[in-house]
Amino acid sequence: MTQRFMRYTLAQNNSYLLEVKDLAVHYGNILAVDGIALGVRKGEIVTLIGANGAGKSTVLKGILGIQRASRGTIWFMGREISRAATDKIVASGIAIVPEGRAIVAEMTVLENLELGAYHRKDEIESTQKMVFEKFPILAERKHQAGGTLSGGQQQMLAIARAMMAKPALIMMDEPSLGLAPIVVKTLFENISQLREEGQTILLAEQNAKMAIKIADRGYVFEKGRVVVNGRRHDLVDNEKVRQAYLGG
Repeated sequence: MTQRFMRYTLAQNNSYLLEVKDLAVHYGNILAVDGIALGVRKGEIVTLIGANGAGKSTVLKGILGIQRASRGTIWFMGREISRAATDKIVASGIAIVPEGRAIVAEMTVLENLELGAYHRKDEIESTQKMVFEKFPILAERKHQAGGTLSGGQQQMLAIARAMMAKPALIMMDEPSLGLAPIVVKTLFENISQLREEGQTILLAEQNAKMAIKIADRGYVFEKGRVVVNGRRHDLVDNEKVRQAYLGG
């Protein structure tokens, strides 16, 4: 590895597991996000909040390379991944729980979980046992087709599938979307518990009240830009955030 390559692939801020600088993403001629800067430290839950279409999901897609960034740099675990292929980014340690869950309906619960471990070269049985202990209903229905599960159970499966990769970072895109309030409460309890167990999470979520409640830090999006950011108490104390997202 040449010195020049090292200079451009080693992150400048080693305190961040993930660091995004000056990110811009276009959909054709439409500028979806512009000048986004954010960081996620190991063991944190960092949330991105904002209305539908504010740019939260686009940032996650930009990080994964699903929607290629038109400007900016992305660093993960000390390496620049701005131009890396999506499968390489996933293999490096980032898993995603996509909006809409994207469960393979025809596959069983067990097969969906095995799909999450696609990039792993080591044994997966211990991780499989761990996710079944965390989500007992999935163990009970491991031979059932994923498409026959309830919405809440499918979301559990989507999270468990991401966990099967043993990722350094799990990104979650609108995990509460379309779920009943009681299921949402359980969902956020599960996400919070993951953080307590050492998992790092980047959470894009419209349900600002629940997201801020469990997050360490957050970024508020409006029209493709970050307008407020800070620690949980900073967001709760911010009048603009309270009025727009927390009901005053």
